[in-house]
Amino acid sequence: MLLTHGTNAGAQQPAVRPDVLFLVVDDMNDWISLLDPAAPIKTPHLERLAARGMLFTKAYCASPSCNPSRTATLTGVRPSTTGVYGNRSDWRRAMPTRPTLMQRFMEAGYDVRGAGKVFHHHLDGAFHDKASFHDFQPMRPQQYPPEKLNWAPEYGSKNTDWGRWPETVEQTIDFQTAEYCVRALQERPLDKPLFLACGIYKPHSPFFAPPAYHVPFETITGPPLPADDMADLPAGARTLLGESDWFWQGLRKLDERRPGAYHDFLRSYAACASLADEQIGRVLTALEKSGRSGRTIIVLWSDHGFHLGEKEHLEKFALWEKTTHVPFIVVAPGVAAPGGRCHAPVDLMTIYPTLLELCGLPADPECEGVSLTSLLRDPDAEWERPALMTYGRGNHAVRSRDWRYIRYADGTEELYDHRHDPQEWNNIAADGKFAPILAEHRAWLPKQDAPPIADLKPAKGRKGQ
Repeated sequence: MLLTHGTNAGAQQPAVRPDVLFLVVDDMNDWISLLDPAAPIKTPHLERLAARGMLFTKAYCASPSCNPSRTATLTGVRPSTTGVYGNRSDWRRAMPTRPTLMQRFMEAGYDVRGAGKVFHHHLDGAFHDKASFHDFQPMRPQQYPPEKLNWAPEYGSKNTDWGRWPETVEQTIDFQTAEYCVRALQERPLDKPLFLACGIYKPHSPFFAPPAYHVPFETITGPPLPADDMADLPAGARTLLGESDWFWQGLRKLDERRPGAYHDFLRSYAACASLADEQIGRVLTALEKSGRSGRTIIVLWSDHGFHLGEKEHLEKFALWEKTTHVPFIVVAPGVAAPGGRCHAPVDLMTIYPTLLELCGLPADPECEGVSLTSLLRDPDAEWERPALMTYGRGNHAVRSRDWRYIRYADGTEELYDHRHDPQEWNNIAADGKFAPILAEHRAWLPKQDAPPIADLKPAKGRKGQ
């Protein structure tokens, strides 16, 4: 499937390959109006984008952690194959010769540019793959107020903070990232295909956004949090969470000492999501004005979801719905009808092969995902594959249309019936009548669990972020 745009068909000039706008968002969960009209976080620009193409309502990350998720998506190879399980895993050591998605487009003659957080930003940018871009503007360093805004210097690090800061949007990381992408769309010549990657950092912590972004969320309330939600979790779940419990327990203690802290945390996350949506809108407007819009394939995805207290958990680093369910939109002119909705469960391993097929590049047999082109043409087409997620060696989740199955490295399991329990409050894995469902989902687990690849060590003088 090759989308082409001839400048003058009568003169039989060679067609120009389609451009690609690649939008990556960090920590954007499903508490947004794109996926739930009743959600408090309004995302008009994501909805504007979805109106142009296909929204996948049941899309899931490859791993609920920045580095393994982005590495898997951008190389087409799952964490269980590479051993890239953590945020410090040295992914290039695991795959020294594996071409990234961007390198495939460079080989095909594309001008490949990018800005912001595309690969993981840890260790002062050490995870960035310079060979994957002709030109790249790194994510600007995070700036901090003189003192923590949450009045809790003892709680976590300076990234464990939230509030109204800085004063103007022009001072934010994502405004600068979007500005680069706007310029790239304005300045790049139309006679060479463009692959432009835009990595939006928010709503990643620290949850800082200018004051105006907080105003719509003054009365926001949190998700329902049953007191016994942890009671039916197996040992594997508690082992996987490990020390991440400090984040939730610390917020509870802070809220007791300073009532309203949890509300401020939620409001600040929402404000950051709104900021991200607006910066994406700026890039979309620039695309519409560039003359490239009709020939541009657009992919938008978040690297993983984010807990806001569900399962007594904050952040990601777990295998439940809230940590893995992500916004995912594909605009493919001439292939996907505008305003389409696909409810088949898919994971982000589909991005690499889908873009190759849509742009007429050779297929890659090493990709561990499959192309979504059939669903772009017909969202009700037969699709029997579930989504697969991995976090840490031996820990996997399988999401089918109606079920979420989790198996941990110690063999313990969870099973949730999303037809009746979308909040995943009732683990029914121990109920014998669901044995056939368990067997069906176990069959999709990876056949191997690679040993963890070594962590990338900071260069002398560097500190991990």
